[in-house]
Parts: sequence; structure tokens; C-alpha cells
Amino acid sequence: MVAGCGYAITEVTCLGLIELGSFMLKYLVPRIAWCDLKVMFAVAVFGALVAGFYGVLHDQITYSIGPEYFTKFKFDQFQFADLGLGDRIFVSCIGFLASWWVGFIMAWFLSRRLIPNQPRSVAYLAILKGFVIVFGSGVLAGMVGYFYGIWRGAGSDYSAWSPFVQRLQITDTWAFVRVAYIHNASYLGGVIGFLVALVVIRPKQVKPNPRNIK
Repeated sequence: MVAGCGYAITEVTCLGLIELGSFMLKYLVPRIAWCDLKVMFAVAVFGALVAGFYGVLHDQITYSIGPEYFTKFKFDQFQFADLGLGDRIFVSCIGFLASWWVGFIMAWFLSRRLIPNQPRSVAYLAILKGFVIVFGSGVLAGMVGYFYGIWRGAGSDYSAWSPFVQRLQITDTWAFVRVAYIHNASYLGGVIGFLVALVVIRPKQVKPNPRNIK
């Protein structure tokens, strides 16, 4: 009798471990239909392009505010992307390269969450809302960073930036710091917007129409 109970307990334990393993495997190695995977990848590429061109516009604006942030800092980081076509083109290349991968990752996760088991029209609209939240949050945060720098003014104490400023030989500290505020705030805003989008926008439990999945 005791032995029988022992076998029963062992069997239940094994079944429980198998179910737990299957549950974990679903998230570690998700099964994605080929028709969904193609669409998800296309959405991720689209997100990368949107983020890349957003980065181009963003950096053109911040270059106008504080050129030294690029000429004495970013140009050195991205020297491999210098096409020799002038500073503005170089800035555009930097803006694209610094942003495309963020858009790809965020669009991939949004599409992974929203495309499977939903009509395409519903999924696309939800992903578009996610894009608006992410980029809107990034723009808003960047504006907060800009106006925070304006509010601090040129006469504030920027001694914490001194080692950085001295090493890079920055001549306009206030402009440099303002651009740094904008860039850091924009990235933070994008991350916050992405998290908000994942929480707020959820897949609807609807039965997909086969005509919408083609």
C-alpha cells in the first residue's frame, strides 16, 4: 500500500514537472506559425525604419542645438559611419544607426504579442497604437529634457560634467548638456512608452477569420 502510494506520488510529480516544462518551453521557444512569422518580421523591419528616420530627424534637431555633442563625442563613437559627405549627413547616419535597432526590438515584441490568433486588421491597428505610444512618449520625454536644460540655464552649476567636458574640450557646456538631457530623456521615454504599450494594449480574444490571415 505504501509502495503504491509512493509510485502514485512519483507519477504525479513527474506529470507536474512535465507540465511545468511545457509551460516554460512555450515562452522560451515559442511556436510561431510561418504565416505569422513573416508578418511579424515585416512589422519589425517597418518599426526599425520608422525608428531610424525618427533618429535622423531627432539628431538633426539636437545637432542644431549643440553641435559639439556630435563633433566631439558622437563622431568618435560612430567614425566607421562617416561617408565623408559633411557633418549633416554624418549626423543623419548616426541618428539612424542609434535608433533602428530600438524600433526593431520594440516592433518585434509588439507584433509577437498582438499578431498571433488575431485578424490582421485588428493586430495592425493595435500595433499602430503601440507605435504612437512609444514614439509619443519618446518625443514628450525629449521635450522635457530640453525644457529642463532651458530651465537650469547657462549659469547653473555643471561641475558634475567637468571631467567629461574637459576631456572632450567642450567650449559650450550648456548646449552640450542640454543635448545630453534630450538624448537620455528620449531613450528613457521610449522605454517607458514601450512598457506602457505592452500593459495597455492586449490581444483581443477573438476567433480569427481565415480570410484575414492570408
